[in-house]
Amino acid sequence: MATINNHTNNRQAAAATSSKHSLPHPKPADTQSVLKRLQSELMDLMMSGESGISAFPVDDNIFSWRGTISGSKDTVFEGTEYKLSLSFPNDYPFKPPKVKFETGCFHPNVDVFGNICLDILQDKWSSAYDVRSVLISIQSLLGEPNTSSPLNTQAAALWSNQEEYRKMVEKLYKPIE
Repeated sequence: MATINNHTNNRQAAAATSSKHSLPHPKPADTQSVLKRLQSELMDLMMSGESGISAFPVDDNIFSWRGTISGSKDTVFEGTEYKLSLSFPNDYPFKPPKVKFETGCFHPNVDVFGNICLDILQDKWSSAYDVRSVLISIQSLLGEPNTSSPLNTQAAALWSNQEEYRKMVEKLYKPIE
């Protein structure tokens, strides 16, 4: 019996010792600092006067925004306007926001569900990015897609024929209501 108890005590001691040497638990996100950061970014975006992009919180929820981007001049997306949803995680800006097209967008790097394949929204994210830079990057992506890594292979295949591509954009585009 003493051997069993001694063996159990050794396991408990080993577990206690290993937990002392394990990595510390990550510090919980400071919601207040995220809130301040997002409020600051909202003010910066409103004051920037940036053409063709905008975003605002939805129903006083600073973690959920609606954005719009306009298709750039001299691209097949000129004259279009797209609605986006932006959802910010509790550990923003250390993790990127989740951004999706709410308006259908025929594009090589956008799937039928509105998901966007853009490196800065994934593995190339940096806390130096802000809402403004994300919106500008998506606006730029419209006219300069990465056709070598498409989410929409039909759009990627058609991209080389800009005249036909524009016809497809016009056919599928539904203006913001």
